[in-house]
Amino acid sequence: MAAPDYTILIEEQIAQWRSYLRRRQAIRTNDVEELEDHLRERVSALVDTGLSGDEAFLVAVKRMGDLDTLSREFAREHSERLWKQLVTPGANGESGAWGRGEAMVAFCLAAIAAVAVKAPELFGLRLDEDAGFYARNMSLFVLPLLAGYFVWKRGSDSATRRWMAALFVVAAVFANAYPFSPAGYTEILTAMHLPIALWLVVGIVYAGGRWSEVGGRMDFIRFSGEFFIYYVLIALGGGVLTGFMVAMFEAIGIDTEPFFERWMLPCGALGAVVIASWLVEAKQSVIENMAPVLTRLFTPLFAIVLIAFLATMTWTGRGLDFQRDILIAFDLLLVVVLGLLLYSLSARDPQAPPDAFDVLQVILVISALLADAVALWAIAARISEFGFTPNRVAALGENVILLVNLAWSAVLYVRFLRGRGSFTGLERWQTAYLPVYAVWAAIVVIVFPPLFGHI
Repeated sequence: MAAPDYTILIEEQIAQWRSYLRRRQAIRTNDVEELEDHLRERVSALVDTGLSGDEAFLVAVKRMGDLDTLSREFAREHSERLWKQLVTPGANGESGAWGRGEAMVAFCLAAIAAVAVKAPELFGLRLDEDAGFYARNMSLFVLPLLAGYFVWKRGSDSATRRWMAALFVVAAVFANAYPFSPAGYTEILTAMHLPIALWLVVGIVYAGGRWSEVGGRMDFIRFSGEFFIYYVLIALGGGVLTGFMVAMFEAIGIDTEPFFERWMLPCGALGAVVIASWLVEAKQSVIENMAPVLTRLFTPLFAIVLIAFLATMTWTGRGLDFQRDILIAFDLLLVVVLGLLLYSLSARDPQAPPDAFDVLQVILVISALLADAVALWAIAARISEFGFTPNRVAALGENVILLVNLAWSAVLYVRFLRGRGSFTGLERWQTAYLPVYAVWAAIVVIVFPPLFGHI
């Protein structure tokens, strides 16, 4: 769509919103102008991230609902009509986020990812026999393609494309250059940490030149949360499809499990990464209604679980005897808690005053902080008793990083609740801290194999 048409369409939509506010309530002209300034700023910021103008208006007016009740009513009453504008082809043959061109690019990249995971078989590397190779390289089969999708969508310059390609090449070298022991600790750690480091590369490309801004990094946090939801939904649908497929073919005496294990599962899992990302981009306004609801649902539940654990441990006087698998599960719990915090921050209007949910968030953060301290104590005890291993050092570093993040988040959140700090400061801290996780993941991938002798 040409730029002049963009401007006309957005101005028409803003005019409808402005008329709605004035018609529904006797509101001062100055107040309407102030709200309109906020709306235009949000639309502009969303357009800078790569959304089309009509998409940006729909998302922005929904977010304005946190600041203004009438905007929320407008979004609710007009969302269906506005969404049809996004998916219905216009006079010039284009169709907003669901445009045929973008959909074709996404599905082609998904197909390439599916082919890439099978390409090593041409060189004698089979998924069932060379699981270590596939585990180390799984993220490399798809994340460069996902980054390429955002480069294409955002229109990145040649310098961005060069450094992005260089980082993926370096990652491939470190994932395959070391003589890993089969199923060794360092190989498993590399497989777990390489996707974390590369996800930051995707995030920098996704931000489209706004990574240095809090808003750009926060947009990537929103994308990550929404991507996770869509990917899980696709996986659940794929599981149901697979179950029906197996049952139907078994009814005629054909075993489809080998096809599922060798083709459908790996190809579908990687292709779904690109498709889920495209769906997030295509339907941002819809999924944003889902993610904050899930966050508000699970925040109190996780807080209850952590408080119950700490209270039970204190009441019974039982010490911790974490085995490796239990410790990993415990760390994943803390990561989920951090994810709930990050996404609740990304979905919250910075101008809104503190409320009861903010108090609940502080309780969750402090509970997670205490649980992290307990985990650190358990890790230190195991290192003291059994010595250093790759797993223990990796867990120690990750828990220290989590401890610092949670501790300062708690301080900033309490200051915000007491009116002595701004919510923006909390956002800035969380988004600026994201690279620390990726840096530690890169250290695990690059340093641990030679440091621990590839065990």
